[in-house]
Amino acid sequence: MVLQTAVDDRFSGQLTRFEREEARLIQCSLLPAGSLVGSSFEIAYRFSPYAGVGGDFADFFELPDGQVGLYIGDVVGKGLPAALYAALVMGLLRGLHKTGNGTADSLTLLNNRMLVRPVTGRYATTLYAIFDSVSRKLMFSNAGMPQPLLVSEAGCMPLGEGGLPSGIFPGATYDSHSIQLHPGDAVLFATDGLHELRDRYDKDFSWERLQDTWLQCRTRSAEDSLGLLFEEARTFCEGGSEQQDDITAVVLKVHG
Repeated sequence: MVLQTAVDDRFSGQLTRFEREEARLIQCSLLPAGSLVGSSFEIAYRFSPYAGVGGDFADFFELPDGQVGLYIGDVVGKGLPAALYAALVMGLLRGLHKTGNGTADSLTLLNNRMLVRPVTGRYATTLYAIFDSVSRKLMFSNAGMPQPLLVSEAGCMPLGEGGLPSGIFPGATYDSHSIQLHPGDAVLFATDGLHELRDRYDKDFSWERLQDTWLQCRTRSAEDSLGLLFEEARTFCEGGSEQQDDITAVVLKVHG
């Protein structure tokens, strides 16, 4: 993985400023144009690539049956090569919600499709979720992503479990998880670039600090929650090392 990152960085370093900007614009066109707001929910996101473009990806959309689909992921590597592979994974994912499959079957299908034409050294961690805005039930499956974080009246807690990354293991299967959400609850989906940030003393932001920060977001909107998270991350890294990985976060906030 370290070797792959070094190769990606060298490749990206050979690009002209114009090529970098074109790549950034193309990647931005694949991401959500803004927040998604319904009668009982709000979804917002932040995307902060390490090198202008990156290997993180995310999207959310309304499904034909009135439910809401959401996915977030992270491919191995950084820079333009990772962004190209992320675009490939997003293309495969965007067709899955049309199959009518549940989250676990969708990730199984994604894994199978990625293995039809594998790319040496490339794979992705992926989480796919479906939110029923009427019943406020959240269903999701996880292929190697950090666990989502729920903040509610009961406090802050991680949801579900991880799983095998997409695009490595033939025959991989995934578990389905479900949680009943209530007005005021919020769920954070984030790539590992957030809790693995490092400060001037080479200490990482940590899973514990992320949970403590997320606990402060119970009464905030999705957009305000993201603002607090990224401000805490910026303050933590102030005077320390620069961002070393792509960071993407998606927040689902449930309203009354």
